[in-house]
Amino acid sequence: MAEEILSYVDGQVFGVWFLIGAALVFWMQAGFAMVESGFTRAKNAGNIIMKNLMDFCIGCAMFILIGFSLLLGEDWLGFIGKPGFDIFTNYAEFDWSNFVFNLVFCATTATIVSGAMAERTKFLSYCVYSAIISGLIYPIEAHWTWGGGWLAEMGFHDFAGSNCIHMVGGICALIGAIMVGPRIGKFVKDKAGKVTKVNAFPGHNLPIGALGVFILWLGWYGFNGAACTSVEQLGSVFVTTTIAPSIATVVCMIYTWIRYGKPDVSMCLNASLAGLVAITAPCDTTDALGAVIIGFVAGLLVIFGVWLLDNVLRIDDPVGAVAVHMLNGIWGTLAVGLFSTASAPGNEIVGLFYGGGFKQLGIQCIGMLATAGWTAVTIIITFGVIKAVLGLRVSEEEEIEGLDSTEHGLVSAYSGFGIMDVSNTLIMDVNENTHLGVSEYEDASEAMRNASVQVVQAPEMVPASGMHKVVIITKLSRYDKIKRALNELGVTGMTVTQVTGCGIQKGAGKKYRGVEMDATLLPKIKLEIVVSEIPVDKVIDVAKKTLYTGKIGDGKIFVYAVDRVVKVRTGEENFEALMDVE
Repeated sequence: MAEEILSYVDGQVFGVWFLIGAALVFWMQAGFAMVESGFTRAKNAGNIIMKNLMDFCIGCAMFILIGFSLLLGEDWLGFIGKPGFDIFTNYAEFDWSNFVFNLVFCATTATIVSGAMAERTKFLSYCVYSAIISGLIYPIEAHWTWGGGWLAEMGFHDFAGSNCIHMVGGICALIGAIMVGPRIGKFVKDKAGKVTKVNAFPGHNLPIGALGVFILWLGWYGFNGAACTSVEQLGSVFVTTTIAPSIATVVCMIYTWIRYGKPDVSMCLNASLAGLVAITAPCDTTDALGAVIIGFVAGLLVIFGVWLLDNVLRIDDPVGAVAVHMLNGIWGTLAVGLFSTASAPGNEIVGLFYGGGFKQLGIQCIGMLATAGWTAVTIIITFGVIKAVLGLRVSEEEEIEGLDSTEHGLVSAYSGFGIMDVSNTLIMDVNENTHLGVSEYEDASEAMRNASVQVVQAPEMVPASGMHKVVIITKLSRYDKIKRALNELGVTGMTVTQVTGCGIQKGAGKKYRGVEMDATLLPKIKLEIVVSEIPVDKVIDVAKKTLYTGKIGDGKIFVYAVDRVVKVRTGEENFEALMDVE
């Protein structure tokens, strides 16, 4: 009787812990949102928060409709669960705990994709593919492992999701990043189309990103430990879940310190997540030594993955999702067949390095390849259909202005702070009277060109220095085009300042919680260049042609003659001051 009571109490305790673990995994959504928003630019922070929110909410709706039954319904031929609506038709006997637990894991899979496609993906398209991942792609492949499917029958082991969640999410992220293309300015190409430079886009808020990593690490104790059935197993899982990310982070810090001369903060944050991903599948089957080796490899693998995408594959992944989740998801899956040991509490799997031979490693390879194949095929079809019907990517102008403004009507995610970024761009309220009727510069008359881009020039004179200063003021959305056009002309140096102002075109009022906000000043850029060998008339012609959109007020150009160059000595440095003719 005493043993029965203890067994009952033990079952109840672990039943409660199961739900607490599910709550910890849900809390990881906050971590993902912080990491992604912190590692990207301020002008897209609101869009990223919205996507992470909708990942879970759309995922819940899809899980209710079809996802849960495909995952844990009655097995059909080892491939899918039988679709059903027990949550509505038989709620009294429904498995409520399993529903919540598997729902939070499903949402994690979908949210991984968001980071790799951040800052240039249409919000509507994102919602569609998030729903498909949550409703079809994840539940079916997860059924193979956790729902009594064919991989489970074979002996494939993935305790908490290196394969079923992280590798799947990482593959979706990789294919999505390829199909949506890189962010504007990420890769600099020459005239032949060859990439000559990879530009870094630093995250706007590293402390928020770091806080997100700490939140994810905390949630991972629920992620890996919630399914444990004994105190001994739970303790061992907590140990391995702590060791692997710690070692991965230390290894990454040392490597980047040696390789780059300084320890890289953002890369070390990625390494912590990489170690967590890698230990997720073997957390219950390995020991401390195995966790150390798994973490060591993960710390190097994430660095290699980021380098590979940037410098070899030329794929733009703003947050390192592919390196963290796909590569280390694969590594963690294979690690089960390498480092599993009978000394781990409740484990009977023995890996290659502990005397178990190649059998389990072979099973892990089969499971990994099957899951990867299913994911790649289904997500390519998904993205292909979405791209054809809705389009995946926002317009160039929307991307430059920022998705907070263009996708959500949000002036800034940091209202009240003096942040001058593209995130502050407001949608223009186009006055019908400003349109000139001709959108192409070549078709416009000289009067139309002058009305669109006004040139203010000092009285005719030939400066003694032979130099002119040209100041161009225009919309933020034209910056990349005017910069490229001037570079092609031969202008290699310029000063760029972000300013605000308005002319005929005013900023349209935005609404926050249904209340319209007054806005009259529009974000603009001011480019200042000094030319001598390049004729100033050519600079003016190129600028007018580039800025022209067929509306009055597309930009203004001010031209000054530089009278003389004055040498100014300050400390140990000599500076040249350009004196403009008034």
